[in-house]
Amino acid sequence: MKIGTVLSYVAAMSLAATMAQAGTSKMDFAKVYEKECQGCHGPIHQGGVGADLRPKALKKKNKQMLVDTILEGRPGTAMPAWKAKFSRDDAAGMVDWLMNWKNTVELKLDLDQIKKSWKKLADREALFKKYPTPTDVKSVKDIVFATERDASLVDFIDGTTGKVLSRHKAGFAVHVTVTNKRMPRYAYSISRSGRLTMFDLNAPGQPAVASVQVGQESRGLAVSPDGKYVMAGNYNPGGAVLCDAKTLEPLKVYPTGSVIDPDGNIGPSRVAYIADTPYAPYFSFALKDGGHVYIVDYSKPGFPVVGDIPNIGKILHDAFENEGKQMGRFVYVASQGSDLMGVVDLKTKKLAAKIYTGPGTKPHPGQGSSWYNKRYGQLNATNSMNVGNVVIWDMNNEVVANVPTAGGGLFIGTSKDTPYLWSDCVLGGPANYNKVYLINKQTLKTDRIIEVGKKEGRLIDAHSGKVLQTWDATQYQTVKGKEVDSKISKEKLVTYTEKHGPAVKKPVQPRLLHAEPANHGKWTFISEWTTGRIGVYESETGKFVKYIYNMTTPTFTYSVEHRQEVPGA
Repeated sequence: MKIGTVLSYVAAMSLAATMAQAGTSKMDFAKVYEKECQGCHGPIHQGGVGADLRPKALKKKNKQMLVDTILEGRPGTAMPAWKAKFSRDDAAGMVDWLMNWKNTVELKLDLDQIKKSWKKLADREALFKKYPTPTDVKSVKDIVFATERDASLVDFIDGTTGKVLSRHKAGFAVHVTVTNKRMPRYAYSISRSGRLTMFDLNAPGQPAVASVQVGQESRGLAVSPDGKYVMAGNYNPGGAVLCDAKTLEPLKVYPTGSVIDPDGNIGPSRVAYIADTPYAPYFSFALKDGGHVYIVDYSKPGFPVVGDIPNIGKILHDAFENEGKQMGRFVYVASQGSDLMGVVDLKTKKLAAKIYTGPGTKPHPGQGSSWYNKRYGQLNATNSMNVGNVVIWDMNNEVVANVPTAGGGLFIGTSKDTPYLWSDCVLGGPANYNKVYLINKQTLKTDRIIEVGKKEGRLIDAHSGKVLQTWDATQYQTVKGKEVDSKISKEKLVTYTEKHGPAVKKPVQPRLLHAEPANHGKWTFISEWTTGRIGVYESETGKFVKYIYNMTTPTFTYSVEHRQEVPGA
């Protein structure tokens, strides 16, 4: 059965189930679940960051308690309050839908069907010859990628000026963008809706040159350091897909529809992180539900799995690699169901250690941080989802510090050009998710706090409480662009204007996330999910520089220059 046919069938079954359970609510529960819930609770409701929501797991729970949880959220977890978007009737209808949901279609990863979705969108070789150097920037390494979640866009921005160069329709909730380290003119994005897209950064407007539908729901993405291969990971159907990095031709699939989990049960598993490494010709990826990490050797015929590391922990998620000596040898894998970071040694292909982050913490390093400290040597850090805590450990896998923050976070980042770890509090609730903590990499203490209010932004000295800088944080209505056809590629673009819309009469609390160093370290970009803008800050001081406006739920930014240096990125 074709992927497109399968997806249509799934949609039809979901619609039928939605209509059967709607009651007096007019909410499309299947559509809302897909957009807002499955990222944490899984495409087949099996749980992950969030709880297992399959009927068997819900049948013993009190319906009214579940309704209240949807409306009010659950403090100390990633579950927000939905009462601003859900009526009580909507919440009750959602609970009914969940309690009666049936997994009617079990998707399977099929290489032949994936190949049928592979599309050439532009003549890559002609563009390669016509544009040997970048046309829109001095160097492609100056480019920053940005994702606009709800607008299904990936944007390219000049990291030296903040100018938006182009915006591309690239699938719902573009999740990750990466660059080809060997050939940095090529960039790739993967959307939660399973679309893998390749772009040429040298050509005018950074056109898409190829795409392929690798699954129904996807997350991870990595490119081999030799520039030959790109690998994408799926939540549904579970598995990973290896493609040619120059063409996106699918080469091999790694199904994870039947694996053994940490409890000894056999079942399907989603694929969470995927990472390349400069240490060896390997990709590694996590079986989220299986608790394993697989290692693939792409230098050997057939691209075999050469390592299988089991029993790391429950609910594996994202990961990052060490910098410094033997860079990229160790992969630090978040186990959110066991509250630990597993340390996978790519040399021995074994689990080297388990670093416990604390009860109920649910580590989420995002891009992670690895840096040199004068006292401890090479250090590494992760954020924690459920509590305001940054956990820092050394190369002996011993925790050397726990740094408190205002609330649970998803991302912690740094670069060689900033003295700080930049840690968000995006899960800390409205009172705290407008803050980013700047933690000194040598003292391991918070030096500064960026706090953006509804009207004013502040840079605060964390030791004295003194306000070091203020700036105008007036919110403006997003000026939406028009969808147009590309003149170079068979793709849809969205126009952009720098003009402000009218000031928002009822501003919302800014929600800050994913600090990313850019422009050779001089600037750091921070997305503001709720306000439709990206803040630009000085990497060395944390001082505010400017805003990039007119975006829809910006989430992640990725710098070509920075990601050229970070192992696994």
